[in-house]
Amino acid sequence: MRTASITGWGHYVPERVVTNDELAQHMDTSDEWIRSRSGIRERRFAADNETTATMSVESGRRALERAGVDAAEVDLLLVASSSPDYLTPPVSSQVQEGLGMPTTGAMQLTVGCTGFVYAVVTAQQFIQTGACDTVLVIGTELVSRWLSWNNRSTAVLFGDGSGAVVMQATDTGGVRSHVLGSDGTGAEHIIVPAGGVAEPITHARVDNDEPTLEMNGREVFKFATRIMHSAVTEALEASPYTTADIDLLVPHQANARIIRYAAKELGLTDQQVYMNVDRYGNTSAASVPLALSEALETGHAGPGDTLALVAFGAGLTWGATIIDLPDTLPTPG
Repeated sequence: MRTASITGWGHYVPERVVTNDELAQHMDTSDEWIRSRSGIRERRFAADNETTATMSVESGRRALERAGVDAAEVDLLLVASSSPDYLTPPVSSQVQEGLGMPTTGAMQLTVGCTGFVYAVVTAQQFIQTGACDTVLVIGTELVSRWLSWNNRSTAVLFGDGSGAVVMQATDTGGVRSHVLGSDGTGAEHIIVPAGGVAEPITHARVDNDEPTLEMNGREVFKFATRIMHSAVTEALEASPYTTADIDLLVPHQANARIIRYAAKELGLTDQQVYMNVDRYGNTSAASVPLALSEALETGHAGPGDTLALVAFGAGLTWGATIIDLPDTLPTPG
């Protein structure tokens, strides 16, 4: 059965490292407070000349090079991001131009932290139907410019970065199952209150920090600890596999406590779970592809492995997919 397989990967993070101690110089927090609650010790912030588009171009270029695929061979470009350079045009068109894809179809998916999983499933559908043979999927966020430094509950959690994969048609392995979900009754729990058509930008709203990210951490934590393992379990039930067959879980890197709880509920060992939240914080839609690219680059995942990708985020949304890696992959490094 025709499906989609990962044949290349790449990621990009800004050079600037922002430690917990640096944040503590600007707000009422500490390294111990942040690490004990989230597991984060540092994150990356984009330079002034960097944007979501420029980071996407870099990770996308690296993924194409790893796969040995020319930009002209890509049938569709998908960019998952909730922090585009502009409300319009879609950042996907800027990335398309930056990668040298003159007329390739390009689409931005805005699904919060779950965006990359949604984009992978979208790529799978285009490939499975025969509409596309090669799809470049990118997840990128520049969240640091959405943060209020008066709100330590969000300012200490997020970072910037980008990750990408090339997905191509295959008759064996590839995406084996997926689960996508949304519960709009929790939409207010992760929100940028002002900046859209419901609450346009005004001087008063800017002065009140309304065009910045707000999150009900308690409610999101409760949601995440419930949905992470249930989404993976549901995806496994729709696949030929059980938990014992998972070589590596690549979860959304929001909080180390949430990841460990989900792993325990699934019965996975530390060796079966990839975590880099300590070094990058929550990079939203970039989180899963950044972790996946690192896992492949460092040999934590390799040829023939069965992966479970899972994420949750604004909406509230969630998604999980089970993917078999090809028996032959490009050499890392």
